[in-house]
Amino acid sequence: MKKGILLLALAVGLFWNAQSQTRLPVRDQSLTEISSEFIFGDDRPFPQCHASTIARTGDEQFVVAWFGGTHEKHDDVGIWISRGTPGKWSAPVEIAKLREEPHWNPVLFKAPGGELILYFKVGKTIDEWETWYKISNDNGATWTEAKELVPGDHGGRGPVRNKLIVLSDGSWLAPASNEKKGVWNAFVDRSTDHGKTWKASPYLVLNREVITGEGVIQPALWESTPGQVHMLLRSSAGVICRSDSKDYGKTWSPVYTTTLPNPNSGIDVTRMEDGTLAVVFNRDGKNWGARQPLSVALSKDNGITWPIAIDIATGQEGDEFSYPCIISYADKLVVTYTWKRQRIALWKGRVK
Repeated sequence: MKKGILLLALAVGLFWNAQSQTRLPVRDQSLTEISSEFIFGDDRPFPQCHASTIARTGDEQFVVAWFGGTHEKHDDVGIWISRGTPGKWSAPVEIAKLREEPHWNPVLFKAPGGELILYFKVGKTIDEWETWYKISNDNGATWTEAKELVPGDHGGRGPVRNKLIVLSDGSWLAPASNEKKGVWNAFVDRSTDHGKTWKASPYLVLNREVITGEGVIQPALWESTPGQVHMLLRSSAGVICRSDSKDYGKTWSPVYTTTLPNPNSGIDVTRMEDGTLAVVFNRDGKNWGARQPLSVALSKDNGITWPIAIDIATGQEGDEFSYPCIISYADKLVVTYTWKRQRIALWKGRVK
């Protein structure tokens, strides 16, 4: 049985790789687009923007955050937000600028207690950045002063780019990674006191003869059944990688490759109410390849196969549609992503 599943997964993976620059796998009407739009237009107070995140705060009410400034890594880059509903968004407002150093990778998290938490990085380089957070008790209208997540840390604790999840035992799990001198490693940060303190897991084990290049970063998490936790990872291997845990994320299997191609670009995953997984990713299979098109794929078997997929953003050579964030509720998916470094786009779809 396991052999048959592996052969099926391999066949799907070969199809993805063979078709990564042309067309998608055969699809049915299980995944359809509802709408597609920009959060803001050309009238914006920053030349570039990137790395969006989204949280649902009410019935069709959302908060979107990203970093914006002259360009990534520039000292004037800060964290910006917009609030609203599809078709009607507030003007961008900068809500985090701690000092004249680059700000990076905001992550929004709607906590079980109702507060909205914004995590973000600050630092001249990724190697030495710090993790800070702010809290809103009115769905993003006002925010507390920023606090450092793990005082004195340099390298990045807590969520590095993708959202936290709350496990069935009540603990919070943050997908984490760091990049030290060109070597990438992934881990998870756990909190059992609602985000007050954090404990980092060991780095995930990976075979660097198989996963060549930098390694793995930016995990995306889900829990399939109580205690069974999984992650997909951005990698330098030309494919998305994966690891699994049987003990609520305390220990993890060695990293292994999946059949999903990826050009070493940001990914994200969400688990829907019926157990369907949705992953959003660029599907070029070349390391540091094209960051277009941007695609959404569905899995009904906990990520073994991904037979249903659509492109949500396509373009010409050199275009960039990247660093997506995906959330789900009821039968709906909502994705935000970077559009050519000039805007943040939002795509909404339905799963039947």
